[in-house]
Amino acid sequence: MPSSALSDPDTPAAADAVVPERLAAHLAEYLGRWPPGRDVEVAGSRRRLEPAWDGARVAVVAVRSPHGAVISVPPDLAPAVTEVATDIGSPNFRSALATAVGRPGRVSPWVVLRWTTTPAPLPGGGLWLDSGDAHLPDWLHAFPGPVLAIFDDDGSYLAGVGIKAHTALGKELAVGTSEAARGRGLARRLVAQAARAILDEGAIPLYVHAADNEPSARVADAAGFPDLGWRLLAVWE
Repeated sequence: MPSSALSDPDTPAAADAVVPERLAAHLAEYLGRWPPGRDVEVAGSRRRLEPAWDGARVAVVAVRSPHGAVISVPPDLAPAVTEVATDIGSPNFRSALATAVGRPGRVSPWVVLRWTTTPAPLPGGGLWLDSGDAHLPDWLHAFPGPVLAIFDDDGSYLAGVGIKAHTALGKELAVGTSEAARGRGLARRLVAQAARAILDEGAIPLYVHAADNEPSARVADAAGFPDLGWRLLAVWE
């Protein structure tokens, strides 16, 4: 497969990883198509016209993998995006895509997309709470469902995980640790615990981080989310 479809050709054994059925079903619903029928495929999807988990609208989502790439766009924008899709591996792709969909300045960088079916067997210790619980920090209040948190013996918040339900089968984890509690391995424990819970529900846990965010990458590695060469890009409405 041409390297344009790969997110990172240097990622070891990325192309050998089998795509789990749950992940494939999530991507098919979320993007409008999976697997791609060619190296790079543009999928016109009405999902791009609907609000995301937080009420915002993501106008374009592109996923690159060792198995190919899909660019999910509103149906009326599919012809314009098809003209630039073959340049998905080019440094100029992001600006060309933003211009094609009429949203300059609203395109994200390529971020690392990870998933797992075998979280690390780390001890948990987190408590599931309603996201509106007064003991939680503001950032966890944004999540619509239960969140996972761990507290000190005096009841002070240490770390937490929120869940972004992109589809019923694809649930992304967001983790944060208070400054005073960093370096204690709490984030990796909570991520692994939340991942196990998502798998028990029949879904697939996802983890997304910026390519240069080394602390987040270390959490993902330790929690059992390997980097298999998948990348994601979004254009916000």
